[in-house]
Amino acid sequence: MYPVDIENVTVAYHKKPVLQDISMQVPEGKLIGIIGPNGAGKSTLIKAILGLIPRASGDVSIYGKTYSKQRKKIGYVPQRGSVDWDFPTNALDVVLMGRYGHIGWLKRPKKSDVGLARICLDKVGMLDYADRQISQLSGGQQQRVFLARALCQDADIYFMDEPFVGVDAATERAIITLLTELKQKGKTVLVVHHDLQTAEDYFDWILLLNLRKIAFGPTEQVFTIDNLQKAYGGRLAFLKDKVMVEGSQG
Repeated sequence: MYPVDIENVTVAYHKKPVLQDISMQVPEGKLIGIIGPNGAGKSTLIKAILGLIPRASGDVSIYGKTYSKQRKKIGYVPQRGSVDWDFPTNALDVVLMGRYGHIGWLKRPKKSDVGLARICLDKVGMLDYADRQISQLSGGQQQRVFLARALCQDADIYFMDEPFVGVDAATERAIITLLTELKQKGKTVLVVHHDLQTAEDYFDWILLLNLRKIAFGPTEQVFTIDNLQKAYGGRLAFLKDKVMVEGSQG
């Protein structure tokens, strides 16, 4: 039974398909990068899996059941730009939100829940900011807090939408270290990622996407120049055996 099983998923906006006929079976305990050009449907795929947007067709199962029956098994880190950072709450309370699936929305967190939230903040280097309003944190610090919230859920599957965007190098290293630790614990982690320079180093498996599935499998099999050209078309430049999207930096 696969952590995520996607069959013939199509998503359309205003009758225009933005994802077409996506099928794949996600293996357990892998760190998986979802990669493709802007507008390829990467974030849309995650939202379709999680039921955040309607699917025009197709089915998704989480360990053989619908998402609604498996919510506790899933942790989700959305794009930072989609979050209302002016909401009046502190970092510790944000992380405690990750426990609500276990304790219920109307029940108060136990001391053990608060203790776990503090441990998760400590893991991402944010324990000293537990009482700080999230609006007062930098972009990298906010991302660390949301990662701590996902850790606090103690999920089996994690979906992360562009977690490295807008963070400094130290935060990026901290995030990839934590994702690797999750994988080593047998968790399945799917990450929307845009930097082709780091993709080979970061991920065990890669999904190359451009409205349709271009390729999905172990990184050494999928991350080839042929597949990248199929995904990105003529927007690739090749420098010293490295591949980058034309117009990008670094």
